[in-house]
Amino acid sequence: MSDDMSEQSGESAGQPEALPELESRLGYRFKDPELLIRALTHRSYVNEREKEGIRHNESLEFLGDAVLGFLVSSRIFHRFPNLSEGDLSKIRAYLVSAANLLHIAEELQLGSYVRLSRGEEKTGGRSKRAIVVDAYEAIVGALYLDGGVQAASEFVERQMGAYLDSLGEGQKTYGDFKSLLQERLHDLGQPEPRYRVVNEIGPDHRKTFVVHLEVFGEVIAQASGRTKKEAQQEAARLALETLDRRAVQPPAESAPEEPPKSVTSDE
Repeated sequence: MSDDMSEQSGESAGQPEALPELESRLGYRFKDPELLIRALTHRSYVNEREKEGIRHNESLEFLGDAVLGFLVSSRIFHRFPNLSEGDLSKIRAYLVSAANLLHIAEELQLGSYVRLSRGEEKTGGRSKRAIVVDAYEAIVGALYLDGGVQAASEFVERQMGAYLDSLGEGQKTYGDFKSLLQERLHDLGQPEPRYRVVNEIGPDHRKTFVVHLEVFGEVIAQASGRTKKEAQQEAARLALETLDRRAVQPPAESAPEEPPKSVTSDE
């Protein structure tokens, strides 16, 4: 595909003619389509068109983050009335984590609708976690403004209901993958994992942390998140999946050298 065709494809993303398709995926038709367009508009797109008076989605993302947290908190409070505050917080942290929201956003193919600058488009912006997750939260904010709590609540329920229903009340560490991994390694007679931040991407107020998880000096998982804690939790989740496929073993020890054999001569 030529650069011109690629740019035309990027220009069509998030435009009014593409909205009915996305609304079908979302299960909601906006009374004010401009709210949805704004929710899909990345700052880079606005910076490229400074004189057009376009608004980016960051304030909607701020609102959506708060609305999402409230709706998920309410849902898990009623779903698990006997759990402690700590366990409820773990469930919420798991459900609204960037890793989980990215998975949901990818199921909606949300990245294909985001409005980006040409430069961001060429560097793979449609698959960048921060951009896609921020757009998802902005859509939650737009739904709240367009249809109130009910519209936002119904959307979140459709998106997260299956995840919530898959959690059993007997579990003690909902989404606390670091604890689960530590227990698994202990059962295997292995040492505790080591989490190492190998990269920090973005400005101070919107950093993405990249973490390596090591066991016996071997990197068995890599993950990123908006906080170090979130990146560590995602790395632990991936490591648990690795352990389901293979047991982590220490490096093979080299066989001890045999002492040199004495040389005897027949005399």
